[in-house]
Amino acid sequence: MLEEIFRDQWARVFAALVSYTGDVDVAEEAAQEAFAVAAERWARDGVPDNPGAWLVVTGRHRAIDRLRRDRTHADKLRLLDRPEPGEEVTMDESALPDERLELFFLCCHPALADEAQVALTLRALGGLSTPEIARAFLVSEETMKRRLTRARDKIRAAGIPFGIPREHLLPARLEAVLSVLYLIFNQGYGDGRADLAAEAVRLTRILVELAPGEPEAAGLLALMLLHDSRRAARVRDGEIVLLHEQDRDLWDTGRIEEGQALLDRALARGARGAYVVQAAIAALQTEEPIDWPAVAALYDRLRELTGSAVVELNRAVAVAEVEGPRAALAIVDGLGLDGYRYFHSTRAELLRRLDDTAGARAAYRRALELATTEAERRFLTRRLGEL
Repeated sequence: MLEEIFRDQWARVFAALVSYTGDVDVAEEAAQEAFAVAAERWARDGVPDNPGAWLVVTGRHRAIDRLRRDRTHADKLRLLDRPEPGEEVTMDESALPDERLELFFLCCHPALADEAQVALTLRALGGLSTPEIARAFLVSEETMKRRLTRARDKIRAAGIPFGIPREHLLPARLEAVLSVLYLIFNQGYGDGRADLAAEAVRLTRILVELAPGEPEAAGLLALMLLHDSRRAARVRDGEIVLLHEQDRDLWDTGRIEEGQALLDRALARGARGAYVVQAAIAALQTEEPIDWPAVAALYDRLRELTGSAVVELNRAVAVAEVEGPRAALAIVDGLGLDGYRYFHSTRAELLRRLDDTAGARAAYRRALELATTEAERRFLTRRLGEL
């Protein structure tokens, strides 16, 4: 139970302490100490009626202790009008502010490198430890520690504000937040790390809850849920299973229904951005039979929105179902995606359907060189063996 409370409360407590202290480092240390104190006291005395507010009050005390100890923060107490030594911190425990949306914008500020935005989001909003984030992105703990330190230093040095961006900046800043969340989801879903994909879904739920008037956020959550609904069917006997070969009985109908409802809500509010279009594609792919001409048309729209060669590769898959593999191969061969692992596996499948054994074999081998998961390697090895 305590672990569940900590997970639910971490982001709100951390956000409140960042807002209070104006310093990410001080806030993180204070939050960690508050949770450590809670683990000891609550196990003995029971959980308070308002655990979040209790943690914030305790964290504020710890933050002031840190600011007192560190002479470099001597002016910060005065400038931020924080309580001076000896003053008591009090708080109405029924009114814990929710400043997680501000925390999203802080972590995903464009002044930070993309990799730093991802790491900071998982640390600050997800509550993941540095070793957990390092494992998720297959880097050493020391590398991730340096990445997070650089991000915090950048926030301090650049004076990145903690708050909601001004109205004229809001669309671009929200897009940056959505991009980070989608990257986290893709990293987990594409590499078969269900925990990381689930964390992306959880964080996106929070964002939708905090910004209910932003239909693109709802569209992104719909996209994640529709894709994640097929997770149980994507791997069989340790091997990737293609969409048309998946056991639909294993699909999570609850997630499909929730994703479709979110998509309908986003469309009703006029959303037509890239995440909403991708969610619409994912929704069509849950139907039986799949309306491939409609899927291809949506990929046309997505290509117009993004100009992405990867989108064009996915469009080629839909074209193969509508016009045949030769038309699709003509599209694929015009793309400069040699370093992209799915380019070669897609090309191999098309060549296989065209009975070009030599070409398919070469493409499967190149795909094997780029494969990052054991499930992919097993699939590609089997395909090679069948030629």
